[in-house]
Amino acid sequence: MKQVSAIVIGAGARGQVYAKYAAEHPDRLRILAVAEPKQDRRELFCRAYGIPPELAFTSWEELLARPQMADAALICTLDDMHTAPALAALRQGYHILLEKPMSNKEAECRAIARAAEESGRILSVCHVLRYTPFYRTIKRLIDEGQIGQVASLCQIENVGYWHQAHSFVRGNWRSSKVSPMILQKSCHDIDILLWLAGQRCTQVASFGSLRHFDAAHAPAGAPERCTDGCPHSEACPYYAPKIYLTDNVGWPTDMLTTDLSYEGRLKALREGPYGRCVYRCDNDVVDRQVVILAFDKGAVANFTMTAFTTDMARQLKVCGTKGQITADMNTNTILLHRFGEAKARQIALEAPPQTNNYGHGGGDYFLMQDFVQAVRQAKSDTLSSAQASLQSHLICFAAERSRNEKKIVEL
Repeated sequence: MKQVSAIVIGAGARGQVYAKYAAEHPDRLRILAVAEPKQDRRELFCRAYGIPPELAFTSWEELLARPQMADAALICTLDDMHTAPALAALRQGYHILLEKPMSNKEAECRAIARAAEESGRILSVCHVLRYTPFYRTIKRLIDEGQIGQVASLCQIENVGYWHQAHSFVRGNWRSSKVSPMILQKSCHDIDILLWLAGQRCTQVASFGSLRHFDAAHAPAGAPERCTDGCPHSEACPYYAPKIYLTDNVGWPTDMLTTDLSYEGRLKALREGPYGRCVYRCDNDVVDRQVVILAFDKGAVANFTMTAFTTDMARQLKVCGTKGQITADMNTNTILLHRFGEAKARQIALEAPPQTNNYGHGGGDYFLMQDFVQAVRQAKSDTLSSAQASLQSHLICFAAERSRNEKKIVEL
């Protein structure tokens, strides 16, 4: 089968993760061009993938002004910058790998899904949990009828206190104007609950708010920046130098700057967003939220997202008419306990997690594998097609309406 060629729009964290597949499997994928507004990241990306200067662009508009030059486009911009390049790339004939969420606006999500269907091109949304051996194994157990008919599902997303501070207080996704938390972070979880349930969601209710990361909770004397001589540096778990001035220069530290020397990181903390006191930022996204779902065939589900955890992990319990599944993604543990059996059985994963420095329990890797294979084999869609992903996006929008308007939303 042929090598797939691709362009990358957005060479930030997610763009680098997905492009890495080309470095590891050059026989399957080759990156031909990139659009990235930040010069330092653009130059690093070009060196990594051998992209010549004439195929390095500062904006997606410049890149897509050229005739179609590759099979696929990997669109990895910020949430509120997905729609225009996705629609333009579809019109040119590119297959699309689109970072989630599809858009931060419901009408734009619908427009992308409609355009993908009309174009006949593959549009795969990066709902990476569907691709993990962990969730694939659970889906197989449910589809085999191992627990009978699904009656209820409960998923908890433990965001982790420092991850919340990094991404959703100090970082790019701190503002609901970019994306609300349920859409940006937890659309993964809503999507996986919808996929596992195998039913249509009909009602949504949600509760949550920003409780802790605001000026009202700032300790006395806390300055605007951690590096301004904070008197609480020893006790505060969010003190920026504790997180970023360590031996770890991978994620999340590599989001601060491309100069990962101690001096470069310290400069970034003194001048950039990641050095700010977590109680003196311009964030407004929730730091805990609960979502309740009702499905058309009788199943119900609840989802909890909380920032206030030491671990970063997802736990799941699926209860059926003949048994239950209890699972922990952090340990890749899946327990099947059928009614009448004395003990639960530990279930082996369908495939060992493919890490290779990929995240989401190997989901990032298997997403890329599936997308590239679909393009190579001219398949009509993928496991996370635009149409499949649209449904979970609509649930997220409904959950946010429910939370803000304090009402049950019908779908």
